[in-house]
Parts: sequence; structure tokens; C-alpha cells
Amino acid sequence: MGIGAFSLSLAVKDIKVSMAFYETLGFKRFGGALDEKWIIMQNGDVTIGLFEGMFEKNMLTFNPGWNDQAENLDAFKDIREIQKELKEKGIQFESEVEINTEGPGSFVINDPDGNPILVDQHR
Repeated sequence: MGIGAFSLSLAVKDIKVSMAFYETLGFKRFGGALDEKWIIMQNGDVTIGLFEGMFEKNMLTFNPGWNDQAENLDAFKDIREIQKELKEKGIQFESEVEINTEGPGSFVINDPDGNPILVDQHR
């Protein structure tokens, strides 16, 4: 099951301090809005998101419809189809995408250890 481009979303205390730290490790700013307190950074094929005050825990993030450069894919599995398949496999959801919609949407599930996994389709 292809569930989209992967990144790690980090809940940070101070976006500027965290961004400077990851720049020291070789990450470069890729996207985001510093004034809105979220930045996407990359180092090679590794992508992380830094988010100040947006959520409590670090989480795994998957973006259906994007490749690892946040470029639109011509063909991809819609988030609603992914959600349906996971439900059929018995996965429990923290939040769900509305079934009777199209385009952007997201859902959150937790792994067995309570780590949140966000699946977030932007188009």
C-alpha cells in the first residue's frame, strides 16, 4: 500500500532554535512559513518538519499524491481509499477524513506504542 511521501514531524519548543540546530546537521530549509512557526527541512532524501505549538507529540507523516520533493504525482491512491483499506484491516482511527469529499484531507492513527501517524493529502 503506497501511502505517500514520508517525513518526520517534530513538535518543537522554539522553531528558530530548532531550525538552527538542524541546519548545523546539514539540513536546508525546503518550505514552510517561519512566521507561522512551521518549517520543512531536507538533508538529502531525509525530510523533517518542525512545528512549534501545533501538536503535542512527534509524529510520522505521509503525504499521498506527493513525491519526496513535494511534487505532485500523476497517479496516487486517494486518502479515502487508504482509510477504507486500513479500516478493513482493523486499524483504529484517532481522526478520520470525511468519506463523501474529494481533494485534501487527513487522518491520524496510532502505532501499537502510541506513536501518532498522520496521513495528510494536500490535493
